[in-house]
Amino acid sequence: MGTTQLETVPEPKYWHLKTVLSQALDSEFSVGEILPNERDLAARFGVARATLRQALEQLELEGRLQRRRGVGTTVAPPRVGVAVGTEQPDWQGAAGDVWQPVDSTLEVPPAAVAAALETGDDQPVHTVRRSRTTHGQRVAAELLYIATSAVPELSAIDGPSGAARARGVLRELQRLELEGQESAVELGSARADDAKELDRLPGAPVLVVTTRYFAGGRTAAVSVATYRADTCRLTFGDSGSVEIDQDPERQAS
Repeated sequence: MGTTQLETVPEPKYWHLKTVLSQALDSEFSVGEILPNERDLAARFGVARATLRQALEQLELEGRLQRRRGVGTTVAPPRVGVAVGTEQPDWQGAAGDVWQPVDSTLEVPPAAVAAALETGDDQPVHTVRRSRTTHGQRVAAELLYIATSAVPELSAIDGPSGAARARGVLRELQRLELEGQESAVELGSARADDAKELDRLPGAPVLVVTTRYFAGGRTAAVSVATYRADTCRLTFGDSGSVEIDQDPERQAS
């Protein structure tokens, strides 16, 4: 491994180094391979170790690298492919791509959700917590808010909370005849509860997919799903649905 001098560029040095390192990962390393230590990498690129650490941290945030205590820094596998926006949502999850009900309670939602559901500021709604596992990897945590008027039969479900009640809520939701849905995606930071669910540190970058489901001429449910930004890549299909797919360039490398 020879020495590579960075060009003089107007962008921050660590950012340019990140680009150069990314190209090296594609051409010189394979998935799971351990990178040389920081001293050797800094010497190769002629930079200070502080600059190198900034570049490595950025690549870790982007899902290109994984740092493991006692192992070192390794090349991360391709992002996991997960379908997000489907014309007919399967509330129970599909084979190989499982939403696991965790809990369900009646609670007052955030103000923005209450406004979307057209409920009062202090009116509780059915709140289902779910986690999503794809190909054995935990990729998302979700809060699904359902207006009580959208699923009136829920009053017959026993138990004030728990996974069993969550499954009952989802069964009732399955009977709803949806008229459409719309999704929005934005970059966010993991809250403490989401971070624990996704095995990330609080404040880690995440992708937040907010979906409104329409029935009876109004919003019947709102989903706020938090996806790991380091393992997922969003693409938009011709149908307007949102999908998370593997990065084709990384998959081919």
